[in-house]
Amino acid sequence: MIRNTIRTGILAVAAITLTASLGLAQNRTSKPFTGAKVNGGTVISSVKDGKIVLTLSDDFKVPDTPDPHWQVVDSKGAVFLLQRLGVKSLGGLAKDRVNMSITIPAYVKDVAKVQIYCAWAEAVLGETTFDAPLLTMNR
Repeated sequence: MIRNTIRTGILAVAAITLTASLGLAQNRTSKPFTGAKVNGGTVISSVKDGKIVLTLSDDFKVPDTPDPHWQVVDSKGAVFLLQRLGVKSLGGLAKDRVNMSITIPAYVKDVAKVQIYCAWAEAVLGETTFDAPLLTMNR
């Protein structure tokens, strides 16, 4: 009985330590964006509720293009067009806003590159990478 209690306690501490380590390992900053229209700013990755959240740095400048989107590329080269970067106001009632953060969907297994993509022109405006691909919990 005592051995089982000790074993359970040790396993619980190990699980908490592993979870904390995985969370800390995901808090990383990318290299600066480079490209035709986006040069500067970075992406910070963090973990929230077990999912990767990507956030643009404060010095990121939204490109002056018709339809910029978040886009990620995984380590196998699969491309995932995600959320629109800018959101227009409703008839001028509110100020336009920018989706500075995005939660990576469950179907993306890892993130090797983050791109800003113009869906209207079908062109990559700029991209950045991390030192190593970001692994999601969805593997």
